[in-house]
Order: sequence, then structure tokens, then C-alpha cells
Amino acid sequence: MKIGSFDIAANSLYAEMQSLSTHARNNITPEVKPDQGVVKSSTTDFGELFQKALSNVNDLGHESKAKVTAFEMGDKSVSIADAMIAKEKSGVAFEATLQVRNKVLEAYQKIMQMPV
Repeated sequence: MKIGSFDIAANSLYAEMQSLSTHARNNITPEVKPDQGVVKSSTTDFGELFQKALSNVNDLGHESKAKVTAFEMGDKSVSIADAMIAKEKSGVAFEATLQVRNKVLEAYQKIMQMPV
């Protein structure tokens, strides 16, 4: 679908998520120290990746708000399409974050219900 000067592909978000997943997998490969024989994770861990993802969602929200405000104030450099696309990106990112949170809570509850 093409809106104004923006080309919106139906699979672009999915492709971006796949590339981020591949990148995350490549950064979390185990490393073995030859002198210790202990498997250690890479410098990028889940906490860092999660923090970056939350920061990205926050940045998208701020960008969306700024574009919508600029459009409402009559800024000619921001079109309605720009504002709407930024708002939708922010919404999708927030919904994805909520789904991840829900899955983490669900996993935590299942672990807590396991007999010891």
C-alpha cells in the first residue's frame, strides 16, 4: 500500500522483528573460556535487550506525540500521513510490549505453581 511518499509494506514489521530476533540470537551465543571450561553468555544479555526494546518503545511514543502536536499546531513539514504512521508505529510497539509482559507474567505464575 502506498500513502503519499511512504511505502507501507504489509510484511515490513514482521521482517524487522525477524531481523531483530536473528540479531539477538547471534549476540547470545555461548562462549567457552579455554582455561576454565565454563560456558558464559555473551556481553549482550536478556536484560540489556529488554531495556533497549523498552527504550525504543518509549522513543516511538515521544516521536509520535511530537509529530501529532506539530501537525495540530500547523507545521507544514509534518503531514497527516506522517503523524498517523508515527502514531500507529507507537501503538503497535506498545501492544507488542504488553503481549511480552503478559507472557512473562504467565510464565512466572506457572513456575510459581510448580511443586518443589
